[in-house]
Amino acid sequence: MTVVTLGVHIVDVLARPVESIPAGQDTHLLEQIRVTAAGAAAATAVDLAALGVPVASVGAIGDDELGDLLLVMMGRRGVDVTGIVRKRGEQTAASILPIRPDGGRPSFHVPGANLGLSTADVARETVLGARVVHLGGMDATWGLYDPAFYALLDEARAAGTIVTMDLLSNMPDLMQGVRAFLPHVDYLLPNEEQALLMSGAADVEEAARSLLALLPEGTSAVLVTLGADGSLIADAEGLTRVPALDVPVVDTTGCGDAYCAGFVAGLVDGRDVAGAARLGTAVAARVAGGLGSDAGLDGARELRDEK
Repeated sequence: MTVVTLGVHIVDVLARPVESIPAGQDTHLLEQIRVTAAGAAAATAVDLAALGVPVASVGAIGDDELGDLLLVMMGRRGVDVTGIVRKRGEQTAASILPIRPDGGRPSFHVPGANLGLSTADVARETVLGARVVHLGGMDATWGLYDPAFYALLDEARAAGTIVTMDLLSNMPDLMQGVRAFLPHVDYLLPNEEQALLMSGAADVEEAARSLLALLPEGTSAVLVTLGADGSLIADAEGLTRVPALDVPVVDTTGCGDAYCAGFVAGLVDGRDVAGAARLGTAVAARVAGGLGSDAGLDGARELRDEK
């Protein structure tokens, strides 16, 4: 498989536009409700498939109806889901997201089976056979804080696999813990808040430089997503700003995952880091224009042909 996304899998239920939670038993009529495959591994996999990149996803879900639904949604979109394990008696991770008129997305979340994903659930040959392994949400997959898993990543990297990593939460304790993965990762893709929490830096440029120093020497880079301000790349050449595209925003859910998918697709296509970041920016802009982490990606393959 060209790309393996490994980590967090979530079912999202999204509704828009929501200005307030109704009091008592009141009902508010909405424009749209959707259910999507989400999470830093699942959403990135779905977006990669939309971009035409062969992708398999690895993670843990429950043995419940939500898990059934997640597998159907991902499989229907072209993702190989044979590496997703089902945990008996556990719930599949899920979120309810009432999307505000400005695109903001407060959430109600159950972590579910993601917390139980372990090295034993990850097929060694799947990781070693990938051109790119994308780690999605390692801050929420505590069972992978394991020297055996780090060794597997190092073995894959030594054989030529590229390892990228995105995060899920903004919890300070988790941001510090996930630093253990950095010596085993080529490209780190946090958002601004995560970068500041991980580094303890005073500003995003200092944070990017600080985190870059923790990655393996070579072609490594840190790409910090900045929302409407685009993204910031820190690599051996210095700091580079990549502007966001000016698009109407419906929902910001999954924009970071879309950026990661575009970036990974750019690496697969042989783009340099800045070129891959521009593709990530274009994919994220598509997703921001609709509801859910896979919105707006019909015809997305054409983005890979644009330079």
